[in-house]
Amino acid sequence: MTEDIWKLAEQASQQILSKKPYTRFRVISHYDADGISAAAIMSHALFRAGFDVHTTLMRNPFTKGLERLKEEKNECIIFTDMGSGQLSMIEPLQAEIIIIDHHQVRNKKTPDNILQINANLCGINGNYEACGATLSYAVAKKMNEKNIDLLALALTGATGDKQYIGGFRGYNKQLLDEAIDHNILRPVVGLKLSDEPLLDALYYSIDPFYPNLSGQKDKIQEFLQQLHIDPKKTYHQLNDDERKRLHSLLILRLVEQGCEANILDTVIRERYESPTTHGELESFADLIDSCGKGGHRDIGLSLCLGDTTAYDQALDHEQTYKDQILEELLILEQNGVKETTSFRYFYANHSSLGGVIGGILTNFLLDKEKPLLSIAKKPDELHVSARGNQYLVDKGLDLGSALQQAAKTFDGHGGGHKIAAGATVSADIEKEFIQKVDDIISSQIHALEGS
Repeated sequence: MTEDIWKLAEQASQQILSKKPYTRFRVISHYDADGISAAAIMSHALFRAGFDVHTTLMRNPFTKGLERLKEEKNECIIFTDMGSGQLSMIEPLQAEIIIIDHHQVRNKKTPDNILQINANLCGINGNYEACGATLSYAVAKKMNEKNIDLLALALTGATGDKQYIGGFRGYNKQLLDEAIDHNILRPVVGLKLSDEPLLDALYYSIDPFYPNLSGQKDKIQEFLQQLHIDPKKTYHQLNDDERKRLHSLLILRLVEQGCEANILDTVIRERYESPTTHGELESFADLIDSCGKGGHRDIGLSLCLGDTTAYDQALDHEQTYKDQILEELLILEQNGVKETTSFRYFYANHSSLGGVIGGILTNFLLDKEKPLLSIAKKPDELHVSARGNQYLVDKGLDLGSALQQAAKTFDGHGGGHKIAAGATVSADIEKEFIQKVDDIISSQIHALEGS
């Protein structure tokens, strides 16, 4: 339950604050929006408490990064938004370790030197009700009540992990209510579009991705002309009538594509703004996610740590990132994806973008009947990212388990959530791996259907 999270956070806080001033803490986190937000929260809290902090953001698989970590001499290490799935690699580290995670748990018991704070061990659903950043906030808040100002970052992480779909709930909802009550976040209702002229804002709209519109300026021109809206206007410059017309036709386009109701509900919804996140949370989460996955993790972290000079740099990197995603999305919109018995898949040009593109395709272009895998080919490895939906999870889908089992069969690494997961395997077993995943997912779905 939520109370257990706060008890574990108190235990972690006491362990941290018992250290001498200027003790060096090593913070290790994932490189997506949630991981960067979580790392920033812990870095803020540790620095404010008088400790030295060295923070590193890692991409999955974490094998090489954790091997390098073994060579360091660290007294205290904190893992955020990772750790529970990498426990076997973390246990050999000679240090006091705190794991703050929301991914699937492989081992409930840990050695005495490791404190594991995982939402799933506390009766909280790590898929929807808590993330790395909101759990890290609990530790920061227990360290010092003044760290309440980190709430916006905490909910940025939850937003980046799409935990707003269906509305924030559980532990996350408690934090959201607290943020609104303390005027840290301000609710506004609207659409996610950048504050550029509508022609450019719709062109670069990738999440939501509007079929036959996003990435195609000639079709956007026709679309806005049909609505009698000046393409040079920004979204915020539209009057109420123009905004209603725009909302209606964009939603209609998604309905005609077959977009699921829970995803439609995320397009025009209550959003949350904060000065510390340069405006709306989802746009800020997208911005730092683009830095992390676009090869500029330092800029994303600097932005979350309050470096105002990082904002313009982040915007430049986001532009390049969106161009890369749009290029692949438009090809897939035109050519479609491949299929096996139980899942669909496509080949991604950039391994760090495969999951992002997969999520967009799952939500806005494909039907709900099969999960989707992206496969990025490296010289020696395949980097696989998988995305599902709640409909399939209710039917028995567990992508984290499926990819873990399949990867382990071929001496690879895999895991994650039921609805989203990843794996890395040797490049020479591609066909065998695809067949293995197909068999596992088929058995998951059929097992529940037959029960």
